[in-house]
Amino acid sequence: MENSMLNDLEKVLISEEEITAIAKRLGKEISRDYCGKKLVLVSVLKGSVMFMADLMRYITVPCRIDFMAVSSYGSGVKTSGVVKINKDLDRPVAGEDILIVEDILDSGMTLSYLCELLQQRDPASIRICTFLDKPERRTANIKADYVGTMVPDEFVVGYGLDYDEKYRNLPFVGVLKPEVYNK
Repeated sequence: MENSMLNDLEKVLISEEEITAIAKRLGKEISRDYCGKKLVLVSVLKGSVMFMADLMRYITVPCRIDFMAVSSYGSGVKTSGVVKINKDLDRPVAGEDILIVEDILDSGMTLSYLCELLQQRDPASIRICTFLDKPERRTANIKADYVGTMVPDEFVVGYGLDYDEKYRNLPFVGVLKPEVYNK
């Protein structure tokens, strides 16, 4: 692993072992709750790809997967509040049970918009599974049905989470040093 990425971190917040335990726990809960349903996992690109790949390994009921790409951040550190759909779902979801898989639930603005958009497509249900929850930053009235773990209001990267498209490939979650994003 390139040393400069590690030098940009204050600390490791969630280890690889902890991530695996979270994915196993959530996979078991989701499998129990979606038994006999038409489960569609919707990964919100790009951040949730690693989490979704791990999570679905532990889901024991039939499911299909799909992807959406939305943007509201750009290269900044705060949400713009404007959401743009860059990639939509490949198939209709009417009558299916959607589980939106997110890397982090922060302000909730993007996820709130996404839920409203998907609700118009007549699914049987919409629920949210987030790897990380940062409730201190919530501005939208939204909460996850499945939460991996809560995180403090710090800038976290790794395991799919990025700053300016970097650090996603770290196998753990770390806290980025403020001097890196305050340049």
